[in-house]
Order: sequence, then C-alpha cells, then structure tokens
Amino acid sequence: MHDPAASSAASPRGGPPPGDAEREAEVFLTLTVAGQGCAVPVLLVRDVLGPQPITRIPLAPPEIAGSLNLRGRIVTAVDLRRRLGLPPREPGAAPMSVVVEQAAELYSLQVDEVGEVMPLPAAGFEPNPPTLDADWREVSRGVHRQEDRLLIALDVDRVLAIG
Repeated sequence: MHDPAASSAASPRGGPPPGDAEREAEVFLTLTVAGQGCAVPVLLVRDVLGPQPITRIPLAPPEIAGSLNLRGRIVTAVDLRRRLGLPPREPGAAPMSVVVEQAAELYSLQVDEVGEVMPLPAAGFEPNPPTLDADWREVSRGVHRQEDRLLIALDVDRVLAIG
C-alpha cells in the first residue's frame, strides 16, 4: 500500500525524495527541426496542427513567418528554422505548427515534424555541451541524452524573445 506521508518526505537538501524518479520526470512533446530532435514542455502546448495557411505580416522580423487563424484567434507563427539560423525547408515541404501559450497569447512554432509525448527524467538532463551551436544554445535549457539521439529541451520564453 502507498504511504502518502513517506512519499512527501523531502531529502535533506530540500529536493524530491531519493529514488522517486517518476515524480522527477517532466513531460515533453518531441519535435524535429532540420533533423535535430528537440522538445517543449507539454504543459505549454495548446494545439498541434498540420500545414496551415500563413498570412505574412509586413515589416515583421524574418523569424516571424506570419499569422494564422486558430478557431477565431490570431496566432503569431514563428519559423524555428529561421529563428535558429538554419537553412529553409525544401520547396513544397509544409511545416507543422505547435501552438504554445505565453503571457495569455498564442504562438505557433513552425517545425518539420512532431514526435511523441514522453516523460524525460530529470536525471537525464545535462547542461548545453560546448559544441552546441550558439543559436541553439541561446534557446536551450539543456539537453537530454537518449539511446539513439540527443534532444534539445527548448526554453519557449527564449524562443519567443525575438528582436
């Protein structure tokens, strides 16, 4: 039987109880941008959309792909490839939209592919490696090593800090 009092006991350093790895995991939505695996906290994700018509916004920074209409709300679309200084998509390749919320506003992160929702244990996170490109380092809150790839955990606030 589960003892709630035992599981609420903190370690002497004030962190979570030792051995409680499941509780230490944060849940992320995995994405791919130019072949690089990355992830955003699933609690920030409001929607995942297939290719959408985007309306250009005059005089917007180049990272802003434009805006889209999501059930009557105007959503600013951010092209992650441009934001990260990566080459443009192949002609005809339409991005997917991961809609996130920041300060009660909706933003669409334009990505190449959307993966799965998965918990990433806190113990698997590492600081950004020195070899990580400066544009990625600017928007990353760390990396998570997996068996076959390295996921870059995106800091959505920093991704949206354009200009």
